[in-house]
Amino acid sequence: MGRTDAGRVVVVTGAGQGLGRAHALAFAAAGARVVVNDVGAGAAEVVGEIQRAGGTAIASVGDVADWGYAEQLVSVAVEAFGQLDALVNNAGLVRDRMLVNLSEAEWDLVLRVDLKGHFAPLRHAAAYWRDRAKAGAPVAARVVNTSSGAGLMGSVGQSNYAAAKAGVAALTQVAAVELARYGITVNAVAPSARTAMTAAVFADTMRAPEDGFDQMAAENVSPLVVWLASADAGDVTGRIFEVAGGEVSVADGWQHGEPVNAGRRWQPEELGPVVRDLIARGPVPAPVYGA
Repeated sequence: MGRTDAGRVVVVTGAGQGLGRAHALAFAAAGARVVVNDVGAGAAEVVGEIQRAGGTAIASVGDVADWGYAEQLVSVAVEAFGQLDALVNNAGLVRDRMLVNLSEAEWDLVLRVDLKGHFAPLRHAAAYWRDRAKAGAPVAARVVNTSSGAGLMGSVGQSNYAAAKAGVAALTQVAAVELARYGITVNAVAPSARTAMTAAVFADTMRAPEDGFDQMAAENVSPLVVWLASADAGDVTGRIFEVAGGEVSVADGWQHGEPVNAGRRWQPEELGPVVRDLIARGPVPAPVYGA
């Protein structure tokens, strides 16, 4: 985060393991005071790691998709440290199934945790920062959401997860525009890294090497997250960054295509050649993962 950011207060959700744990440790190493959220004992374990290394952190155990708890999470940070400067939405889970085998419960759970679990903390953090801005206090707030390549490109066998993560990307873009007036930036990362979720599904790709640079280590993602949450990143908002190993890129979403205008209502039988010509002249879409 840089020396000027030491002492900033950061909430990291889903920080009991995997990417969230790596982010929490990286923030603490940069001098931030960290609120470590998770639904289980992992939050306290990460806080212990941070404190043993000389950092400052507290645990907050709860479900970030619960409206009341999400509001409480913001209050915990403010009551413990006097302020909140950044929110890192990382909590998520998967329930992978091909579409015809996907149950209603598996759809609802993933959308609840992965999408509502981003919205609820963001909504309450944004209200806190808005009130500070309206009171005349300086605000340099940062939100870093967690999307996925599945949300940007689609992924076979993950229609629920892809829909949730696509929603996170759209939420990021809209929130960035709405909240800019209050001094809040909102960005997202779409990481590729070894976690409990990915190691089981992509075992060969995610396997750690015996020596040399570990491309899939979760810790590779954290430097970008830490920077996006810093004061220095105040001119960057509404962007989605893909990050894996030592590689960072800016993802670009839907763009308006070149139109064909009949100047009247189309007839269905006219549109076949028109649509095929538009597709032929347009850019080739990135393939769905697993296709």
